[in-house]
Amino acid sequence: MLEVTPVILCGGSGERLWPLSRISFPKQFLRLSGKATLFQQALDRLQNLKNLPLKLNDILVVTNEEHRFLALDQLGKIKDVKASLLLEPVSRNTAPALTIAAMQAIGKNKDPILVVIPADQIIQNQSSFNKSIYQAIQLAYKGSIVVLGIKPTKPETGFGYIQKDNIKGRHAEFKVLNFTEKPDISTAENYIKSGDYFWNSGIFILRASLWLRAIKKLDPEIYKASFKAFNLRKTDGLFIRPDEKLFKKITSNSIDYAVIEKCPSSTFDIKMIELKAGWNDLGSWDAVWQIGSKDINKNVINGDVILKNTKNSLIYADHKLVVTLGLDNLVIIETPDTVLIANRNQTQNIKTALNKLKILDRQEVLSHRKVSRPWGWFDNLDEGKDFKVKRIQINPGSSISLQKHSKRAEHWIIVKGIAEVICDDKKFILHKNESTYIPLGSKHKLSNPGKNILELIEVQSGNYLGEDDIVRFKDVYGRK
Repeated sequence: MLEVTPVILCGGSGERLWPLSRISFPKQFLRLSGKATLFQQALDRLQNLKNLPLKLNDILVVTNEEHRFLALDQLGKIKDVKASLLLEPVSRNTAPALTIAAMQAIGKNKDPILVVIPADQIIQNQSSFNKSIYQAIQLAYKGSIVVLGIKPTKPETGFGYIQKDNIKGRHAEFKVLNFTEKPDISTAENYIKSGDYFWNSGIFILRASLWLRAIKKLDPEIYKASFKAFNLRKTDGLFIRPDEKLFKKITSNSIDYAVIEKCPSSTFDIKMIELKAGWNDLGSWDAVWQIGSKDINKNVINGDVILKNTKNSLIYADHKLVVTLGLDNLVIIETPDTVLIANRNQTQNIKTALNKLKILDRQEVLSHRKVSRPWGWFDNLDEGKDFKVKRIQINPGSSISLQKHSKRAEHWIIVKGIAEVICDDKKFILHKNESTYIPLGSKHKLSNPGKNILELIEVQSGNYLGEDDIVRFKDVYGRK
């Protein structure tokens, strides 16, 4: 029986679907289609491969250290899924990510076939996906690198293209002749007319040892640096951490540039199988509109939205009521701290706006007003000179670490649940409508000992209110 290790590449800059996605909350953790997030859908998609005649190993998830608790929290909500998380201390693109995943997958004298998928795609037909994957697995068993291709529906300039030959093999495969990354519009139109070009889905199937041989030959610097970092890895429960200092020395490069696009002119055999499964990489807000459920005027709406004489638009209301009058072909995304209004045809250019926001050092690029933490979340409700107001939620059985602040004091008001408070040498319980004061410089800890959510309002006061004004004495979450 063929042994398969699924790999989910769960990186991302949080830019393409801004402002709903952010650097600290990239799009794979968003719920954009269906009841599950894109990451959870990817987990479920790979877990479904157990219905095929193969031995399915635990899933390997490669994600950023900063996103580990988001991934762990969403992983925990999927039944019967077993996974380990390979944590990158910094982003170095997909080639190093797959390299350390292959090294982990090989383990004790194993050499499984890797099924490598991005965490941020939509697949609408699971049975068709399984069929293509199984065909690819059989080719990978014989020594090929297999990429799944998507038949183009329009001259898209944001995708990579695969040129194939016209001889279909036993497993519906074609030999790959060439790759082209993001052609101009004229070239893309010619590709579609020829019928020989497919979009590169970013889904790869190959043996772990074959990837390592290929990256060692075609990009030896990434192989050497990744090997050194992985060789000094540390394991903490489900978390596997390559050495931070050595990992930061790895050159950033993608799977495509480092290896895949070099294969047609090398000794490495590369094949393409067409994927007919309702694929979409949700690379723009227009792509979200394309796959969304539309009303009679071809509008896709989410949240508290009222439309009048509006058509062909995507309106996402995350926090407030959004009312539209006489609009056509627009994207409107409302979040508690930001509103995006764009022509649907321009959403591929969102990075130009984000570059300006980065120059201005705007916090809206980095994170939402509501910020996830391993113990729950906090929402910045208001802020002014020398004060900040937060709404904080702590999950049952969780706690904020023992800590102190040197530039601010805090006042806590319990609005839901039960709180256990440590303040210097005092330890006490607070209930709903009770409060306490944490003086500047006091060691303190806040825990939820109950079985229900703990919610409180925190009022900070001081001459500096940044999140970096913190000294943690005991941190069960492994943060510095």
